[in-house]
Amino acid sequence: MEQTLITGSKRGITIAAMAAAMMAILDISIVNVAISDIRAAFGTPIDQIAWVSTGYMMANVVVIPITGWLQRRFGFKRYFTVSIGIFIVASALCGLAWNLPSLVAFRILQGMGGGAIIPTAQSILFARYPRQEHGMAGAMFGLGAVTGPLLGPTLGGYLIDIASWHWIFFINLPIGIFAAAMAWRHIDEPGFKAETTPIDRWGLTLLAIGMASLQFVLEEGNRDDWFQSTTIVILSAIAFVSLITFAVHELEVKNPIVDLRVFANRSYAAATGINFMIGIALFSATFLYALYCGAIMHYRALDIGELFLKGSCIQILIMPLIGRFGHKFDGRYLLAFGISMLIGGLYMNTKLSNQSDFTQMVMPIFIRSLGLGFVFVPLSLIALSDLPAHQRGNAAGLFNLTRELGGSIGTAWMSTLLSRAQTREYAYISESVTRYSEATRQRLEMMQHGIGTKLLDSETGVLALLRLKVTEQSLIKAFNTNFVIITLAFTATLMLVFLLRRPSQGGAPVHDAH
Repeated sequence: MEQTLITGSKRGITIAAMAAAMMAILDISIVNVAISDIRAAFGTPIDQIAWVSTGYMMANVVVIPITGWLQRRFGFKRYFTVSIGIFIVASALCGLAWNLPSLVAFRILQGMGGGAIIPTAQSILFARYPRQEHGMAGAMFGLGAVTGPLLGPTLGGYLIDIASWHWIFFINLPIGIFAAAMAWRHIDEPGFKAETTPIDRWGLTLLAIGMASLQFVLEEGNRDDWFQSTTIVILSAIAFVSLITFAVHELEVKNPIVDLRVFANRSYAAATGINFMIGIALFSATFLYALYCGAIMHYRALDIGELFLKGSCIQILIMPLIGRFGHKFDGRYLLAFGISMLIGGLYMNTKLSNQSDFTQMVMPIFIRSLGLGFVFVPLSLIALSDLPAHQRGNAAGLFNLTRELGGSIGTAWMSTLLSRAQTREYAYISESVTRYSEATRQRLEMMQHGIGTKLLDSETGVLALLRLKVTEQSLIKAFNTNFVIITLAFTATLMLVFLLRRPSQGGAPVHDAH
């Protein structure tokens, strides 16, 4: 039997990794549902409440890339269990927060734990499963990762309805305690030797400053009108200089805290590029679609959660099947098929209208989710399986980081484009809606003889209703325009598939993991 880096109960380790990954990813989606309730509880201005998400993500993106070094320093068992413990303690403190500053501080602590959990869970599964079962390892990790976003909005809505926003954090406690106990009991690393090379202090400092500044710019840029804000300009410059200096430093130093040389592997570099584009497409599409459901379709938060739950549950069926039988096919073909399905789902969003029924709203999510089921497992397998074992922890961190960054960039990009597109479409439609237009006069007469009869001042009321109609139509066109842009941008991802190599059947060597 092939030697693996980690020994112990495969089932127990799998359950621990899946539960921890689900908890960390669940927390991101569940918090978004409660933002309005948290703002009301603390009496926080709308421009400050975003720090609940921004603080978490800033800590998240700093920790993710250094997980490989921390795994080699402390070992999978200790690092993973302590990270879960940090997340549990921070979750409890978030639920007990007494004002916004305290909540943001505890969310930063929570982000430090959460940023470590996701890539480490993936690395643990690849280290425990033998090479020929890496497809199933990827499927198990994916199953835990997708279950969080599936349950988050619905579970968050129910918890807020029956209890309060505090419980969206307290719900992490039983899951986290269970995952930590399973990890500590079952993970065993025979022959592990901690890495004792000196800490790359300059690299760590540059990374922390650069990634935190970049994440702040992406989270807050649209709200501050981007480069009209002095803060955004300064932090953009700091991020640019820090990250460029960091990249040069890491390529020259003997013991880098983040080994960027892994990008010399063509398949890994191309797979990471695909993962980045998936982050842009999926996060921005989910953001736009949820916004559309609320602003145009007038769905409640619970309705939106149900919509995504019904549309996305197909992933739970697809991923284990791909993990079990995917090795029989060239992963590049599965990947190309999945990306094509994702493009199709995105294209369906370009035809939105306010007359769509629930089934029509579910179908684009269903098609995207079906495609993602064919993408997630082969993509992680192609990216990580052929790398030497000692590089996988570092590579998994960077691989997950690119998806997170893609999501932040995509959401910020679409937020900006949406507001600009609506302004442009409103001006364009308004040019045709004038008192001198025959179509406009007929519409006003119909409204005056209809709903206008129920208004005290029919002429003023009908004009106000007409402006609302114009605003709604301009917003619908703006959404459709944004989805066209996402679809076209993501279509270019297919070109990266040609750069991938099929994973070798023998796999990468297992020795020298630490």
